[in-house]
Amino acid sequence: MPSGRQCRFAESVSREGGDTCLENRWSRSQSPGCGDVSDLTFRLTCSSTDGDQRAERRYTTYTSGTRQFQGYFRIVSIGGTRISIKQTFNDGVGAYFILGVEKSGRIYNVKGGGDQKTLSTAATVGNTVRVNTIHRPGGSLQCYINGALKLQFSSPSGGFYDKFGAYRTSSGYGPITIAWSGIRFWRK
Repeated sequence: MPSGRQCRFAESVSREGGDTCLENRWSRSQSPGCGDVSDLTFRLTCSSTDGDQRAERRYTTYTSGTRQFQGYFRIVSIGGTRISIKQTFNDGVGAYFILGVEKSGRIYNVKGGGDQKTLSTAATVGNTVRVNTIHRPGGSLQCYINGALKLQFSSPSGGFYDKFGAYRTSSGYGPITIAWSGIRFWRK
């Protein structure tokens, strides 16, 4: 749901203006398995490699226009590895883009834009990292880390929704505690 407040896409990423800011308007939180959500802190408290282990916030589905997500994350603690932190889903189809972190501090694309490319090594414990994604259904998705474009690839048309938090990838496991801040979600 739009907040009705006018704002701009993040200036360091895009100079486009006249956009409606959907600031902190997620549709729901989910925390199945050993997931826990407390405000903008997300925890996976177990090291299970089975089942659905996640703690997340989800935005509503969109089918047109341009959407930009911006958030800052900080790994508070990590005993596991290969944890997804930001996703864009193709509604009814499945994951379209998944951004993940490893215990080493590596940030990589789990899915979307090629085979698991290292986008940064800045996700070490205690370090704050800014993530921006700009998505145009039927156009492209761009992923920026700390203001630098790291990945761009084409997008099919359809319905999409964004999630952020902490979720075990198919080859990952917890525990992890990640704190997000400065969450913004714009539409144009």
